[in-house]
Amino acid sequence: MKRLHVHVAVGDLSESIRFYATLFDSEPTVRHADYAKWMLDDPRVNFAISARGRKTGISHLGIQVESADELGELAGRLSAAERTVVEQKAARCCYAKGDKAWVADPQGVPWETFHTYADQTMFGEDTDPIDELADPAIPAGCCARPSA
Repeated sequence: MKRLHVHVAVGDLSESIRFYATLFDSEPTVRHADYAKWMLDDPRVNFAISARGRKTGISHLGIQVESADELGELAGRLSAAERTVVEQKAARCCYAKGDKAWVADPQGVPWETFHTYADQTMFGEDTDPIDELADPAIPAGCCARPSA
């Protein structure tokens, strides 16, 4: 079963955690100094927030799948939509490791499709190619270090 993924860049992580914990009536399932994630079943969504020095607001939307086969099927559909698809194997991002396929919709909204298969203890060192797909002038950066 697929799960909708929404990632919001926030200015104040603690304030945002309080807000979303109240909204969802649930504490984050993953929490770090710069990141929080709720894996909700009602509604079925992987909702993440991070304070990593990026412009605040919707960072990207996505669909999380439960297997490599589902990811392959979804990546194939994205290619059929005649959009440039960028694949990442063994990506290390958002305290997790997994395979991804990125695309920008016709308006430039970044979409991440992904299969996570392991947790990790650091936010990550990979970058999200979607930034460069949407606007080559924007430095890549889901996992780029926050600006000082």
